Amino acid sequence: MRRTISARHESWPLAQVFRISRGSKTAADVLVVEVVQDGVRGWGEAVPYPRYNQSIESSLAEVDAIRQAVEEGASRHELIAMLPPGAARNALDCALWDLEAKMTGMPVRHLAGLDEPRELVTAYTLSLDTPEAMEAAAATHAHRPLLKIKLDGEDVLERLRAVRRGSPDARLVVDANEAWTVGLLEEIGSDLAALGVEMIEQPLPSEADEALADLDCPVTLCADESCHGSDTVAELADRYGMVNIKLDKTGGLTEALALRRAAQQAGLEIMVGCMVGTSLAMAPAMLVAQDAKVVDLDGPLLMKQDRNPGITFDGNTMHPCPPELWG
Repeated sequence: MRRTISARHESWPLAQVFRISRGSKTAADVLVVEVVQDGVRGWGEAVPYPRYNQSIESSLAEVDAIRQAVEEGASRHELIAMLPPGAARNALDCALWDLEAKMTGMPVRHLAGLDEPRELVTAYTLSLDTPEAMEAAAATHAHRPLLKIKLDGEDVLERLRAVRRGSPDARLVVDANEAWTVGLLEEIGSDLAALGVEMIEQPLPSEADEALADLDCPVTLCADESCHGSDTVAELADRYGMVNIKLDKTGGLTEALALRRAAQQAGLEIMVGCMVGTSLAMAPAMLVAQDAKVVDLDGPLLMKQDRNPGITFDGNTMHPCPPELWG
């Protein structure tokens, strides 16, 4: 057996500027890894996290560092010891899953012991902006059943009230991306509940979230930047009611499935999220998201164009991934 590995940077323009508390972007810069064995190709896509000092360049270097071992047959389970969690391991792990599926003729869901995937309803993300602009965006997307609202620590209630005016019937979840304080959360928690907010994602910086253990918040709190792999679950159960599983954080589907099992055993609800990427990145995440309380896999909806073939979206409804794409 001899494999060959290639890795490359692709840039996919977004339909509009995407803003969160840490900055903005106009394109999705993704890492694509291909593993070819006996003429069969498996591939995967990931997005490096600047939050964790990852870049396209550093991720390409990580792939190159273990290229020989993987080309000589290292498995996706061995990757966990060879690479840290992150984009490089995610892209390689998903490529190896896809390769095995294509070489055996068995879908990834069967290889992983999962049920037949079904349609999912994903959140649609509204970027951080002025209250007026966010109200207009909410009105444009008022037909969507679930909106995820990006916020920072400024004018939180003003922005959310504007969103609610624009979209009076949608379910709402919010993402603070570590921009709040515990004092702000205590002050506005009941107001958020009154506005119909169902979940707050990562309100505090991960290094300060121990303060949540003593907080009685009327809205479910979800760990994002505080939750990485299955080994992080134990310290989260007294702070959060939900964890956000992202393959770019876990370093692939293999660890994402382990994290889901650990979180469920700890009594935590599941959210499955994404960085902004194409349908190739969403495909393995959809398998993890089959029993999730919140699904946030709208990356392709935020782009000017997606891969072809890609995942089909009917509004917020995602249809199962076509096998021609992945898995």
